[in-house]
Amino acid sequence: MMVRNVVMILLFVTVIAPIILYTDRLGSIHTSSSSSSAQDEFVEDVTAFPFNAHSGGRLNLLPQELSTLKEPIGVVYSDNSTESFPETKESQASTNHSHQVSARVLSTTTNEQDLSQKDNPIIQVTQTLDQGNQLLAAESGAKTATSEKKTDNASQNTLNQKSTQTSIKVDQRESVKTVSVKNIHETTITDGRVRHLKDQLIRARVYLSLPAARNNPQFAREIRLRIKEVQRALVDASKDSDLPRKLKAMEQTLAKGKQIQDDCAAMVKKLRAMLHSMDEQLRVHKKQTMFLTQLTAKTVPKGLHCLPLRLTTEYYSLNSSQMNFPNQERLEDPLMYHYAIFSDNVLATAVVVNSTVTHAKDPAKHVFHIVTDRLNYAAMRMWFLVNPPGQATIQVQNIEEFTWLNSSYSPVLKQLGSASMIDYYFRTHRSSSDSNLKFRNPKYLSILNHLRFYLPEIFPKLNKVLFLDDDIVVRKDLTGLWSLDLKGNVNGAVETCGESFHRFDRYLNFSNPLISKNFDPHACGWAYGMNVFDLEQWKKQNITEVYHRWQKLNHDRQLWKLGTLPPGLITFWKHTYPLDRSWHVLGLGYNPSVSQKEIDRAAVIHYNGNMKPWLEIGIPKYRSYWAKYVDYDHKYMRECNINP
Repeated sequence: MMVRNVVMILLFVTVIAPIILYTDRLGSIHTSSSSSSAQDEFVEDVTAFPFNAHSGGRLNLLPQELSTLKEPIGVVYSDNSTESFPETKESQASTNHSHQVSARVLSTTTNEQDLSQKDNPIIQVTQTLDQGNQLLAAESGAKTATSEKKTDNASQNTLNQKSTQTSIKVDQRESVKTVSVKNIHETTITDGRVRHLKDQLIRARVYLSLPAARNNPQFAREIRLRIKEVQRALVDASKDSDLPRKLKAMEQTLAKGKQIQDDCAAMVKKLRAMLHSMDEQLRVHKKQTMFLTQLTAKTVPKGLHCLPLRLTTEYYSLNSSQMNFPNQERLEDPLMYHYAIFSDNVLATAVVVNSTVTHAKDPAKHVFHIVTDRLNYAAMRMWFLVNPPGQATIQVQNIEEFTWLNSSYSPVLKQLGSASMIDYYFRTHRSSSDSNLKFRNPKYLSILNHLRFYLPEIFPKLNKVLFLDDDIVVRKDLTGLWSLDLKGNVNGAVETCGESFHRFDRYLNFSNPLISKNFDPHACGWAYGMNVFDLEQWKKQNITEVYHRWQKLNHDRQLWKLGTLPPGLITFWKHTYPLDRSWHVLGLGYNPSVSQKEIDRAAVIHYNGNMKPWLEIGIPKYRSYWAKYVDYDHKYMRECNINP
């Protein structure tokens, strides 16, 4: 026992006592110095690393990543931004106190270490987080009321995470804005440089063509080289980063050309020649554009060619009992609302009927009389058999059934079959004789286009008919047109004299005495496309005979060119009642600037012109008004690959 006690005492003196003494000394040293220098030493150690240095130390990643954190542009932070949090007085006091302490600590640390905000990554991180907290507080509002119940440490960690995300999102938005503005600026600069290069190219070609350049082979080679460089640059100018260099190089070469060129008269002469050449090229291109536009307007798209073929095949597979339309007793009822549509375009006719029935208050009272040619007769009947227009009545007639319409009765039919008309259309050497190509459209060879002058003969038992072109869309109920008083006139139409080219002198040859003696060149024209015809007055005033007389006088096309509007202006001269312009708005087939306000209040919109909505050249912003009445999911439409 004695020996054990001695051993324990020696062990305590030699091992444990030195440890205790050394630990106490370390503790006293830490207690006396930690309050004054521990944080400073840590900041000094961190700031000793060079900011954005390129050494291989891992801590260099910190400033590189944090350098992308910036204060959101345009956001103003206030000291009281945290007031949006619905906190208690105690929590507000605690928050304000913590902000004040943080501010004092940052200020003291910065002063003692003589560091700026731009050089100290720790301060940048702290400020960024503080700004994110304030932004989060401004956006959160009352939604963070429940966060008061959480512990202070958990709340602070959550706020720090959210504020970091908010700061990053704001930085991303500002970066996108900056990049967009920069791209616009760069595009503007590039466009300006391209224009400048084109101007230089013109000047260089002028210099190269002058005698002074030809007498200086070295300058000629240099300017040819510059021209090739500029031409290559213009091919891909939006991606060429050497534009400024090419601009400068070309400008230097042109300066040399200016020095060796002293004949100003030759320069002016060459520029005038170039201007004349460009005018000639522009004229040729305009003529080609007009020709191609007319050609496109005449061409039937493959889908519209397929559709009648497909419908015709189906029609002749029906039984005779399936080929008849219902409600045929309404066809001659004068109490019904009768429409006349003369067309060989199945899809266009379907749109006219569908749009009219859609807006009709009482569709059962509307009767559609469709007249087409022999080629499209079966297809037109099949379409409306498969797609009946609700309670409305349909009649489809073949123009070949009108045996009274022959060349002995109709002068225009005789003219359309004449050798001179065939020569006018089908002899290519005469294509250049007529400057206005629109009058050479083969549609004028179709008698369908002239049936509008034979309405009393087609509908002998009707008193009033509303004529509709196949390139219109009905947008409102048209019932009110039948109750209009035409004041004894035959034709009710919308006048088109708002523009000078819709006057009589636009369509008629006033150099001919027959025209100049009988008509006013400044008289207001009117529009075909939606016309109310009083057939009783038509018969009383013998309008058809007036039409025949003038057609005979125009056998050599000296009074007007082909078409139906010029003879219509003559035939219904002083027999036309002007309708309100809201009934019929024109121009959607050639004018991209038709007022949206006019379209919205129009009862009928008209795609007159070459840019029909069923063609690829149709004006895109107007196509939807027409396409909404086409069922592109229909079986026949899918089979013919007709898409919107």
